[in-house]
Parts: sequence; structure tokens; C-alpha cells
Amino acid sequence: MKDHLLGLEYCSKEEIEKIIKTGFSFKEVLSRPIPKVPTLRGKTVVNLFFENSTRTRISFELAQKRLSADTVNFSASGSSVSKGESLRDTIRNIEAMKIDMVVVRHKSPGVPYFLTQCTDASIINAGDGLHEHPTQGLLDIMTLQEKYGSVKNLKVAIIGDILHSRVARSNIYGLQKLGAKVALCGPPTLIPVHAEQWGVEIFHSIEEAMRWADVLNVLRIQLERQGSGLFPSRREYAQRFGVTLEKLRKIDKDITIMHPGPINRGLELEHDLADSEFSVILNQVTNGVALRMAVLYLKSGVSN
Repeated sequence: MKDHLLGLEYCSKEEIEKIIKTGFSFKEVLSRPIPKVPTLRGKTVVNLFFENSTRTRISFELAQKRLSADTVNFSASGSSVSKGESLRDTIRNIEAMKIDMVVVRHKSPGVPYFLTQCTDASIINAGDGLHEHPTQGLLDIMTLQEKYGSVKNLKVAIIGDILHSRVARSNIYGLQKLGAKVALCGPPTLIPVHAEQWGVEIFHSIEEAMRWADVLNVLRIQLERQGSGLFPSRREYAQRFGVTLEKLRKIDKDITIMHPGPINRGLELEHDLADSEFSVILNQVTNGVALRMAVLYLKSGVSN
């Protein structure tokens, strides 16, 4: 039976810990003069991206190549999908070419699960609509474990557009399973109405969230949704919810800043903070390759 990674909601604590532990092993590989192992030689992985991506797509592709897998990149705009072919027909035709794994990103929630019903290949969710982004959640936890040793009892505040964030959902599920305490902070219009059901703290003041937290995971404000009237203006959002050095100095505590990217500098995060001593953002990017190597290895079946 093929193994998949569809979301952290469906992962046990033990599975999350195993993936992250394996990720640290692969991070050592990436520090070698030749950062490559033959682990997935002979395996074929298709990257099926129906949404634009920079970090996630390149990170997955690098992870596959570091594992010596054969990598195929699928572009929806130049494929038969643009001619009306169904997703089911697309995946079945790709499977007929004898592939082993599919990494999929799609605007619609549930597409990775749907693909598991259409193919015998292993499916890895690289982001599905507003549902989840499990490898981002895992690499965020890996980065925090690297800094703090454990996330148990760590206070992590997720700041910004929670309503439209699959990253927030994966972080909530993963962090809570490992014993962290999670809070959400943003305008009421950007916090889901059911958020308290997740067992999280809710703040509508960035200063209160910063005083509470050990870690701020700052989300991108999705400017393409600003026309929906979810916040008055970029300027007002930056003043009320933007993370700045001045606000950090006022609370006078050691705090870690994360961001899944891409960053709107000067909006959700002050220009220089992403490059400051508070930031682990580039650590997240580096850990993303090692973490995705771990996911590909463990879900490929070669570790069994």
C-alpha cells in the first residue's frame, strides 16, 4: 500500500517526529562537498503544480535531485489541462508512464486526497487551497526544534491573514501535537470564526501577542484579497499588525521571527527585520530542502 502526506491533521505525533528526525539526518548530507545520495535512484517523481510557486517548487525539485530521483516538472498552462482534460485523466495518463510519486499543489482543497483515489503513486501535498501545506508546517517545526531543542510548551503566535492561510492550519495541527501552545493574531476579519475550536489563544493586538509569545510566525498578507475589504489599507495594517523593531524593543524580550515567504517587506514585517538576529527565515528555507528529502524518502517506500 502506498504512503502519502496529505496533511498534518492526519499525522500522529510519532510520524511527525520521525519525519523531522530524518530531516536532520538529511541536513547533514546537504553540508557535504557533494550533497547527494543515491537513495531514490530509479524512482520517478512528477511535480504537478497548478499554482505558481518559487520556494516550494524549487525546494522539492532540489530535494528530489539530492536523492538522485528522476524529476519531471508539469506546467498546467502548457498541458492538456488547458485544453479541457480532467484532473483524473491527467493523473492516469501520467501514471501510465510508470511514475512513483506525485508532488501536487492546487488551488482547490482536497485535490491531493482525490489523486490518491486515481493512482497507485504516492501523493505529497505541496499546498491545497485553504486546507493545508504540510511540508511547510514540518519545516517550521524542524527550524524551531533546531533552535530550542523541543517545541513542547513553546508559545508560537501566528500573525496575519489566518483566514486564507493553509500554512497556519498545518502549523496549528503540527505544533499542538508536539505540545506547543499556539495563538493567532490579526484583525477580526482575518481570523476564522471557528478558530477557537482549534484550542488556540486569540489576540487582536500585536503588542499583546508579542508579550505572550516566544515565536512569531508572520504570514504574508494576500494583497490580491485586499479588494474584499478585509482590512482598510496597507498603511493601517502595517501600523496595527506589522512586526517592527520598535515594537520588539518595547516588549524587551528575546523573540524568534519566522515567515513562510514571500515577504511583503514594510507591510507585515519591517524591511530589515527579516535579515536581523531575530530572524530564522533563511534557516526555514535551508531546512525545507532537508525536510522534503525526508518526506520523499519515507513516503517512497524504500525505507521499509
